[in-house]
Amino acid sequence: MAASLGDDLELDNQDYYSLLNVRKEATQDELKASYRRLCMLYHPDKHRDPELKQQAEQLFNQVHQAYEVLSDPQSRAIYDIFGKKGLEVEGWEVVERKRTPAEIREEYERLQRDRDERRLQQRTNPKGTISVGVDATDLFDRYDEDFEEMPGGGLPHIEINKMHISQSIEAPLTNKDTAVLSGSLSTHNGNGGGNINMVVRRVTSAKGWGEVEVGAGDILGPLVGLKVFRNLTARCFLTAQCGVQFSPRGMRPSCSLMTARQLDHNTMGYLQWRWGPNSAMTTSLVRDTKTTHCTLALQLGVLNSYLMMSYQYKFQDEDQTKVKGSFKTGWFGTVVEYGAERKISRHSVLSATVSMGVPQGVTLKIRLSRASQTYLFPVHLTDQLLPSAVFYATVGPLLLYMAVHRLIVIPYTRAQKQEDLELQRKSSATDIAKKKQEAESAVLLMQESVRRIIEGEESKMGLIILNAWYGKFVTDTSQKQERAQVIDVTVPLQCMVKDSKLILTEASKVGLPGFYNPCVGEEKSLKLLYQFRGVLHQVLSADCEALRIPKQSHRIDAES
Repeated sequence: MAASLGDDLELDNQDYYSLLNVRKEATQDELKASYRRLCMLYHPDKHRDPELKQQAEQLFNQVHQAYEVLSDPQSRAIYDIFGKKGLEVEGWEVVERKRTPAEIREEYERLQRDRDERRLQQRTNPKGTISVGVDATDLFDRYDEDFEEMPGGGLPHIEINKMHISQSIEAPLTNKDTAVLSGSLSTHNGNGGGNINMVVRRVTSAKGWGEVEVGAGDILGPLVGLKVFRNLTARCFLTAQCGVQFSPRGMRPSCSLMTARQLDHNTMGYLQWRWGPNSAMTTSLVRDTKTTHCTLALQLGVLNSYLMMSYQYKFQDEDQTKVKGSFKTGWFGTVVEYGAERKISRHSVLSATVSMGVPQGVTLKIRLSRASQTYLFPVHLTDQLLPSAVFYATVGPLLLYMAVHRLIVIPYTRAQKQEDLELQRKSSATDIAKKKQEAESAVLLMQESVRRIIEGEESKMGLIILNAWYGKFVTDTSQKQERAQVIDVTVPLQCMVKDSKLILTEASKVGLPGFYNPCVGEEKSLKLLYQFRGVLHQVLSADCEALRIPKQSHRIDAES
């Protein structure tokens, strides 16, 4: 991918320095001299043929644009740091002109954030979750000694016993205000209900925000809540929340308070207090590094007290594979979980977790996250802690993933990459054809000037470019089967001769008038055969190597 990205930049990001054939440290006088010379060459008024006049106008505009950017100190500084894309960001016109490169970089990042914020205001941010609970206990309980087989049932009975669907959309109202609308529907064994919530959040300062929530549902009744967030210090923050739930049994107030502190670069400590239907005090430590994620939590409550420890290891591979395990024990019993997570495409992450405990039994949890949508499939295998259920819950998904990955995912991603590569090739071919046409047009416009230059040089036995090629040369005899990819650049280089001298800067030659890229992604060179004072000279120069001719070391008799 890196190569293709570089190729795109090579095709799309025209080098203004190369176009004007000046150094990156060029002075205003050098820029002006090169600009005037190219203007005289490409000025539309010098050509009567309508087609040549149109081609000259296009090249003249390119040269004018390059000079405008490089002659302005601020535009030149922006171009040097970010290229042409940096100049396209809105807002530079109101920026103070006397800025250092570091200040320009900061300003660019600020303008980018402003542009992203404006884009954010033009769209919502949908998030959703779909959970489908599957009861598959008949797969294993039918083999239990106390199990009585249902009449007429030869195959295991598997059913969906619960479902949950939730969706939310986020709509920025102003730069500080955001509205979030969410709703959910749930059903379990034929009984269900739903609710809808509306949250309005306001950023009060750089250190905090607050939000008001109102909701209604057919089970719990209306809800009114308030939540406040505040950064107390650079390493500590506080969240406070209170609300009232109106139910058929009356009002049910609740309140919670949470404070967190960054203990070191990778460790956070949390302390939470909740009052209401599920009153409890929870403290936890979370350590997150590049390769691991660890959590230790202790909760003390009237109805639910527990101790929980979890560990996750992150493999540093392309698929961002993670393996995890956790242990949780409390009034409800003891649960042990282990599983793995892996990125299966650019926007999709798949994970599987085996949960086993007393008295919960064994459950396989499959989770698929696709962009901002999440799909959950908890499959309850048995109410007891059966080794066979644990074995199949572990091995089954692993074998299924390997089969699907090998038979479906790999062929699909390979086909996608091939399709993307083909699109890139077509796009590159189109860009190369366009650049080739522009180069050929430039060569046509140079013919008259080149004729005059050659006459002047011949009269004083000066510099004559006999042949010049640019592109990929095959010099190794072992690579004779590989075809050279070069273009003839004799006319463009002769047109640049002045006072029997040809000076090329260290910039890539692909941006010079009359040049184009004949071999995208390959190393290129420039080969010249020229005559000076009646003596033949020859030189082979790298693409980004500065070149100055004539030179005594280029003499052919000197080489022999």
